[in-house]
Amino acid sequence: MRALLVVNPQATSTTAAGRDVLTKALASELKLDVLQTRYRGHAAEATAAAVADGVELVVALGGDGTVNEVVNGLLAAQTGTGSGPPRPDPDATAMLAVVPGGSANVFARALEMPRDPVEATGHVLTALAARRRRLVGLGHADDRWFTFNAGMGWDAEVVAAVERARAQGYEASPGRYAITAIGQYLAQLHRPPSMTVQIPGAAPLGGVRLAFVSNTDPWTYLSGRAVRTNPRSSFGSGLGLFALTGLGPRTIATTLRQMLAADGDPHGRHVVRHDAVPQVRITSDRPLALQLDGDHLGERTDVEFLSVPGALRVVV
Repeated sequence: MRALLVVNPQATSTTAAGRDVLTKALASELKLDVLQTRYRGHAAEATAAAVADGVELVVALGGDGTVNEVVNGLLAAQTGTGSGPPRPDPDATAMLAVVPGGSANVFARALEMPRDPVEATGHVLTALAARRRRLVGLGHADDRWFTFNAGMGWDAEVVAAVERARAQGYEASPGRYAITAIGQYLAQLHRPPSMTVQIPGAAPLGGVRLAFVSNTDPWTYLSGRAVRTNPRSSFGSGLGLFALTGLGPRTIATTLRQMLAADGDPHGRHVVRHDAVPQVRITSDRPLALQLDGDHLGERTDVEFLSVPGALRVVV
């Protein structure tokens, strides 16, 4: 089988020696080409080119950002028709396999992949030999695919601020995310956004201060702990919407405690939740930061998030 291994050399949980071991293991069973990413967007470009050249499998070795780029490369040649949602043919592109190499690895963990990269590589090879694969639904927004979460407002502002810090040479550690989140929360309190959320079959909801969209559960991980906004979300169920209509300290403290609980099931007077929705539209009275899978895409005032079932074949 022809395969491309896309390696992020900056992946936080692998070493150069470890990556070499994984590469040799995969090359022993596959006709393997290897790409080490050098810049943002490189993984997507290389994956799209490999698919056009007939590669049958793309293995992403890195964190969720690398996986997101590979997914967008796999589906780059497939677009929607007319004004409807994109409807990719999963058999018309290569399969995806994931070897976790980042810090959170939300997508890989939601697929129940081993967290150790060496074990995950063995798992992929065993799954290939047994022809184990599953169809995975994806989210789509702003002409981009996302695998596990998206958001406008507070969380996206945190992502943007951490990306700026990384560009200045700082590590994107859990501590930095926490400190940045507190700073951005204070800024949101001082000047809260006002969003309107629309889902099919319901009246528009105004006065929203924070909005998350999930494609699976959990929403993310914080220092190894699952952060749950929509515990009934899964890759095949549609999108989950989590929104807050208030950002007061008591609301935030209570909601965070519920989200971090082992059986996380946030609820309350200011909590708005919907599961298994096909579409979410979020509009804002001013431009707000948008993130998909932890990747800051800039500021937007109107974004439509779509659930696309069975979009991709994944080796599991």
